[in-house]
Amino acid sequence: MFYREAGDFKTSYTDDSQTFPIKFDRYRYYVVLAVAFGIIPFIINDYWANALLLPFLIYAIAAIGLNILVGYCGQVSLGTGGFMAVGAYACYKLMTSFPDVSMFIHVILAGGITAIVGVLFGLPSLRIKGFYLAVATLAAQFFLVWLFNRVPWFYNYSASGQINAPERDVFGIIITGPNAPAWATYMFCLIFLAFSALIARNLTRGTTGRTWMAIRDMDIAAEIIGVNPLKAKMSAFAVSSFFIGIAGALFFAVYLGAVEVGEVFGIQKSFLVLFMIIIGGLGSIFGSFAGAAFLVLLPVVLKVVGVDVLGWPTDIVAHLQLVIVGALIIMFLILEPHGLAQLWRVAKEKLRLWPFPH
Repeated sequence: MFYREAGDFKTSYTDDSQTFPIKFDRYRYYVVLAVAFGIIPFIINDYWANALLLPFLIYAIAAIGLNILVGYCGQVSLGTGGFMAVGAYACYKLMTSFPDVSMFIHVILAGGITAIVGVLFGLPSLRIKGFYLAVATLAAQFFLVWLFNRVPWFYNYSASGQINAPERDVFGIIITGPNAPAWATYMFCLIFLAFSALIARNLTRGTTGRTWMAIRDMDIAAEIIGVNPLKAKMSAFAVSSFFIGIAGALFFAVYLGAVEVGEVFGIQKSFLVLFMIIIGGLGSIFGSFAGAAFLVLLPVVLKVVGVDVLGWPTDIVAHLQLVIVGALIIMFLILEPHGLAQLWRVAKEKLRLWPFPH
């Protein structure tokens, strides 16, 4: 049909090893980027920004980070909410301590601080794995939430224990605070998502990504053939925590504006991001996008259909969302462990071979 590789020749190794070697894929992503950067900022409003676009952009960054650790390196983590809290509180301290520094620098430094914390809590992965590593990262989740609740220095000795993002601008355009326009916050998060996805895509396709996947598939065999497990696991924790820290900083400073750590970055947040990569597909950058889009869109669709159209009570719709997510996780784990990303790959393969049988 229209998705063909016929006539798409490669004349050099560079052409064959580029990020999107199939011409149709490249054009498709160019169109998506053109719409995201050139059209949506001119038609966006506050509802679409706060209900769909900003949560999707931020959760997609967090899902990419967790997918690198769990999907590519095979290190199970239940501490995503705690690492997002590290990014949020690091960004808050930087914003209040250095008000003249650009927000871009604050968010990147917050990601760097989270990477250091992630490496420290990733050290047990050198001796334990599987269920025991999951429990260790779960302990990190509870410890970090307790730390930000109990040490007043992190929230600047506020009486309420809540942190509030001060108003900041980039090139004269307000990015944080209640007066920030929807298109500006959207573009700020979109820039970080685009660069995060590009970096993750190239890392996972290169030598670093191959060492992660070798550790995931069989760590003893990987060590025998020369893969350094210390370097592989620690780099996975660092890169993963860096992206998750950026997501936490954006979630606090740009999206919510005010945060109480126990309510926003609790264990539910860790499970939510984990469910995103399970439904979207482990070991797939596209799966991170698909899972984030699905779980951000699902509550909005259920509210419109259940509450606005059918007139169901809000609490019934909220419980229905939990039932649907749980059923989907079980279904994907049994029928399609690689999630929505694998369904997309199968659909593309059928398009490439159509009308011939597959």
